[in-house]
Amino acid sequence: MSKHILVIGGTRFFGKLLVQRLLRAGHRVTVATRGYAPDPFGNRIERVRVDRRNEHAMRNAFRDAAAADRAFDIVYDQMCYSPLDAAISARVFKGKVKRYIMTSTIDAYRGLEFTGRPLRESDLAVHAQRIDTGYPWHDPKRATESYVAGKVQAEAYLVRDGSLPLVTVRLAHVLGGPEDFTGRLAYYVDLVRQGGLLRYVDAQAKVSFMEAAGAADFLAWVGAQDFTGPVNAAAEEPLSAFDLHARVARVLDEPAHSVQVSQAGGSPFDFAQPLVLDTTRARALGYRFGHTDEWLDDTIRHHDLAFI
Repeated sequence: MSKHILVIGGTRFFGKLLVQRLLRAGHRVTVATRGYAPDPFGNRIERVRVDRRNEHAMRNAFRDAAAADRAFDIVYDQMCYSPLDAAISARVFKGKVKRYIMTSTIDAYRGLEFTGRPLRESDLAVHAQRIDTGYPWHDPKRATESYVAGKVQAEAYLVRDGSLPLVTVRLAHVLGGPEDFTGRLAYYVDLVRQGGLLRYVDAQAKVSFMEAAGAADFLAWVGAQDFTGPVNAAAEEPLSAFDLHARVARVLDEPAHSVQVSQAGGSPFDFAQPLVLDTTRARALGYRFGHTDEWLDDTIRHHDLAFI
């Protein structure tokens, strides 16, 4: 059945792929964006130009969302980065949506003590998280340093508020090709091509990944379900920074130069302990994730070719 779906942030990376999938499924799609990034959808979508961090603008943009012809069955919020953003969503969309899906992250688990097993949704005690509404979350100079805490506190705010039919999708680290603006895969490709030295702390500190298309597939699937609460998403077979570097070198037919060091953080996925997601809940609900072997080599090649 066709639904009216709002995607907040659907003009780049896997957000764009999500919109493509929703359109293919026959849904009516509205994209909310600041209007800075072009999109390829033409007249197939409706557009709302709005600053997602401006509550007054958001209220004006969606004041008619409760009307029968404007109501949203689903809101995908790709741009909820802090408790301030979460508060805006709660106040703007309360009583106006049937399902609110926040894109969260594997990094929400970063501060937890390693237990020797993959991370379950229940391991993150969202209700116990402190919410700091006085922090300058919208300061662009602090965007990187505040990312992890912002996502955790955004989840915490929405759960405690309780006014939205909430799903929080905790995605593994997403790797893509030319449209991957994060630069994380680029780090390893460039390092190998330049004959650089990877510094890693633990070759066994594995991390969960998924491809951009897989992230979009999973988000589209979530929208067709009726469950609520947090859910993990990751491809099978996690990799450490050491593994990923070696894989890039093998795919590009280059030598892999590396050295073990005592302190983590030398590259994007170099952690002192594993960060692997348990996807039991998603699988029990009926979803089947692919394996990293199915897409990683092609993703590496596509990225490499895009920057020659």
